[in-house]
Amino acid sequence: MPPVSPELISPRSSRVSAARRLAKRNFRGKDRLFLAEGPQAVREAAGHRGADGTATLVELFATVEAAERYADIIGQARDAGARLHLAAEEVIADISTTVTPQGLVGVCRFLDTPFETILTARPRLVAVLAHVRDPGNAGTVLRCADAAGADAVVLTDASVDLYNPKAVRASVGSLFHLPVAVGVPVERAVAGLQDAGVRILAADGAGAHDLDDELDKGTMGGPTAWVFGNEAWGLPEETRALADAVVRVPIHGQAESLNLATAAAVCLYASARAQRATGGCRHSTPSQDAAE
Repeated sequence: MPPVSPELISPRSSRVSAARRLAKRNFRGKDRLFLAEGPQAVREAAGHRGADGTATLVELFATVEAAERYADIIGQARDAGARLHLAAEEVIADISTTVTPQGLVGVCRFLDTPFETILTARPRLVAVLAHVRDPGNAGTVLRCADAAGADAVVLTDASVDLYNPKAVRASVGSLFHLPVAVGVPVERAVAGLQDAGVRILAADGAGAHDLDDELDKGTMGGPTAWVFGNEAWGLPEETRALADAVVRVPIHGQAESLNLATAAAVCLYASARAQRATGGCRHSTPSQDAAE
């Protein structure tokens, strides 16, 4: 069982300093480590292992109160081989990027999946984040994709860092549930998915195709990747041109538009429902799968 270090009194501790610097992207990239804050994220991190079986959670900082309250998580962390540091509240506050820390901060190994691995798995539903710059939106879309049963998420090279603390928090643990590829040029993402037999739908408020009409026509049951754009200006024309269809979510009331995360949830759930209906790709037989 990994040892428990003495209580960390000073924020100037070398271990605290090493964790604190992971709030910055350049240090995350250099160390290939990121922070997971709060009981939900730490619980998911403690139960996650990489493709090679390596435990994702490396270290866990916890106040004495949090260690007692979340004894099950502490046990999971120890089982995963993570080193536990009991820390004063001011130490946790110094490491944390939240206004009101919950007493647990984990240091985790990067866990993104190579894009080629995602393609090899023959995904049926994928969310592609192209030009998404807000980390909260990125994490929320990842959470929506997880909830809708998507097979993977792809962040293009023009999108926010997956391991931004705000993105990790907004995913509410979903970051640890499904494969995520990062830094993929949008052209490569689209071409690779199309070669794998996946239909590309660009979500855009000015799209020529209406989501309700597509559902009524029965075109949504096959393997699908939704491409979501920037929060403010959507998808550029050159990205829309790569898609098989540009689809709008209909506005039946007087709202001017939907925000990115809401639109993503509507689109992903529409595909999930169509795929699970009779004749959808998730109801195909093994022989049909082999023939794809």
